[in-house]
Amino acid sequence: MSSPVSAIPAAPSAQAEAHFAAKLGVETDCWDVHASLSAGAADFVLVDVRSAELFAAGHVPGACHIPHGKLVASKLADYPPATLFVVYCAGPHCNGADRAALRLARLGRPVKIMIGGITGWLDERFALARGAA
Repeated sequence: MSSPVSAIPAAPSAQAEAHFAAKLGVETDCWDVHASLSAGAADFVLVDVRSAELFAAGHVPGACHIPHGKLVASKLADYPPATLFVVYCAGPHCNGADRAALRLARLGRPVKIMIGGITGWLDERFALARGAA
């Protein structure tokens, strides 16, 4: 008798490797972002893509604010083409980061989503910065 977990067999190792490598190529998490920022080793631009009101109420320290609908080539002109952008929104219930990542990818920019967004950041008990950009 199989459990609900094993009722569908696990993927072959090569397929699982490809899947998880692809997933990690487009995602990072709050812990890794926090560790990078804390160590002064941020080799990416962190972008809060929520509204100006939500950004002012609390955002990840060091994040810049560009709402997902405003991510256009002219806003990115000051960044070298190889700049990695890490985008986040409210959390798992919000698709703003996905919309932002799609826009950046369509502009030919390297991009990852910080999974969890602000919700994940707070779940890790990391501090927020307050105020406008």
